[in-house]
Amino acid sequence: MQFGIFSVGDLAPDPRAGRMPTEHERIRAMTALAVRAEEAGLDVFATGEHHKPPYVCSSPSTLLAYVAARTRRLILSTATTLITTNDPVRVAEEYALLQHLAGGRLDLITGRGNTPDVYPWFGQDLRETLALARENYALLHRLWRETDVDWRGRSRARLDGFTSTPRPLDGVPPFVWHASVSSPETAERAAYYGDGFFADNLLAPVGHYARLVELYRTRYADHGHGSPEQAIVGLGGQLFVRPRSQDALSEFRPYFDRSPACARHWSLEEATARTPLTVGSPDEAIEKILGFREVYGHYQRQLFTVDHAGIPLETALEQIDILGEHIVPVLRRELAAGRPP
Repeated sequence: MQFGIFSVGDLAPDPRAGRMPTEHERIRAMTALAVRAEEAGLDVFATGEHHKPPYVCSSPSTLLAYVAARTRRLILSTATTLITTNDPVRVAEEYALLQHLAGGRLDLITGRGNTPDVYPWFGQDLRETLALARENYALLHRLWRETDVDWRGRSRARLDGFTSTPRPLDGVPPFVWHASVSSPETAERAAYYGDGFFADNLLAPVGHYARLVELYRTRYADHGHGSPEQAIVGLGGQLFVRPRSQDALSEFRPYFDRSPACARHWSLEEATARTPLTVGSPDEAIEKILGFREVYGHYQRQLFTVDHAGIPLETALEQIDILGEHIVPVLRRELAAGRPP
């Protein structure tokens, strides 16, 4: 079981202090979170890809390369590589190079993103989003496994005898997760290739993602990769903890209320009851996260965001320390119990 944090790199004012960090401060804060995650004994750091304000990480490979140089054990991941608008040739090359620099400590979480504007910016048509995801990933999958690739598709220029360079480290491509909020086709694509499925479960009801996970597990077995229980599932979630639950709710409420993503549908109390959002004491966080196993089955990766909506760096670092000291050790022990061989 892997535990880690992910940052979407949003730039937002701290509603408690009233201060907006600069882009430089926000970028440096993300790298500080990654270093602290390794120091706290966590396994993974992931960062998203966005090309529109208020987000600051338009080049995850650059940020992760910097983090790779400052860490030794941490697995580095994208929290979304935009498989629809990135050229799969460049994805193959950039992340194979990063895999070498990181000594193999790299995987990808691919997705279609949540910013429709990005499609025309990169010369693509939003109406072709599913076809782009399907075609671009098919090419990326081949580029990491084959040389002298011939390719004819609709989304990019043809390839004749093309070999991407560098080749994956030791001939083993980076592991790929396919992330989705709502797409059964994404779950099917992950199952078809025998890749991982990452349920990007932040703010929808817990049961919403259970249907996608169940579909993925079933189709993973149908495609001959193993039993449904052997399918490789990851979950996301947002977490804010304090020793006393009332303090956690009080401190987090301004961030929740000011976040367009968080406060759009429910109150803070409703969101913590219905969605994967975890706000409370360490014991309450442990209980809620252990409950995910009852909904999704045994799974392999749990990532948390701790710096969303203007939460200052000092507070986010405290969240990582609490995770490493009080929450993750218990989760490792409890989630290992009863796990199939």
